[in-house]
Amino acid sequence: MTLSYRPGDSLAHRLDPRTKLAFQVAFALAAFAHTTPKGLFALTGVAGVVLGFSDVSAREALVEYRFVFPFLLAGPLLSAATLGPPWIRWQAGFDTLLASYRVVLVLFVSAAYLRTTPVRDSRAAIQHLVPGKTGRLLGTGVGFVFRFLPVLQSDLRRIRDASSARLGDERGLVERMKLVSISGLSRALSRADRFALALRARCFAWNPTLPRLAFSRADVPALGVSVVLLGWALLGWLTTVTVF
Repeated sequence: MTLSYRPGDSLAHRLDPRTKLAFQVAFALAAFAHTTPKGLFALTGVAGVVLGFSDVSAREALVEYRFVFPFLLAGPLLSAATLGPPWIRWQAGFDTLLASYRVVLVLFVSAAYLRTTPVRDSRAAIQHLVPGKTGRLLGTGVGFVFRFLPVLQSDLRRIRDASSARLGDERGLVERMKLVSISGLSRALSRADRFALALRARCFAWNPTLPRLAFSRADVPALGVSVVLLGWALLGWLTTVTVF
C-alpha cells in the first residue's frame, strides 16, 4: 500500500491544490505555535476532520509513515534520560513527546494532500505561487519526488519480502538492514538512470502545458479555516514573545 493520489469524489478532491497547500502551511504553523495538550487536542480534531473529508483512514496514514515512528519515539526517551540524578526528567520527556505528536498530526494532513491531489496539479499550484524559473524548478522537483518516492517504497517492500522468503528474518538486525539498504540503493540508482533516459527520449520540457486551476465555492470554507489557523498561530507566537 503506497500513499499516493487516488481518484475520488471527496470534498478534498474537489478543492484547488493552492487551497490545500495554504491549509497545510497554516496547520503546520498552528501546530508549532501551540504545542500544548489543549492546542494539540484541538488540532487532533481538525486533522481527523481533514482525513474524513479526504477518505483517508488514520490507520492507513500511520502504516504508511511507520518508518518515522522510531525517531519520534526515541526523542522523548533521549530527552528524559540524564547521566546523573534525578536520572529521568519527566517534564523534558513530556515536552518532547508533545513535539513528536505534533509531527504526527502534520503527517496526517500531508497524507490527505497526497491522496487527493494529482502530481500535475501540485506542480501547477507551485508554479502559480512561485513565478519564473524558480517556480518551474520547484514544480518539476516536487513532481519528480511525488512520482519517484512511491516507486522506491514499492522496491524496498519487494526487497524486504524477498529477503523474508529466503529466511532473511533469521539473520541479525544489522545484517538485514545492510542487505535492504544496499539493495534499495542499487535499485534506486538503476531507476534514476532509466528515468533520466526516459526524460530525454520524451523531450522533457521545463515549461509544459499544465492543467488550469480555478477556485470554487468549496475552497471558501477551507481558506477561511486556513486564515483562522494562521491567526491562531500568530496569536500563540505573540503571546510567547510577550511572556518572555
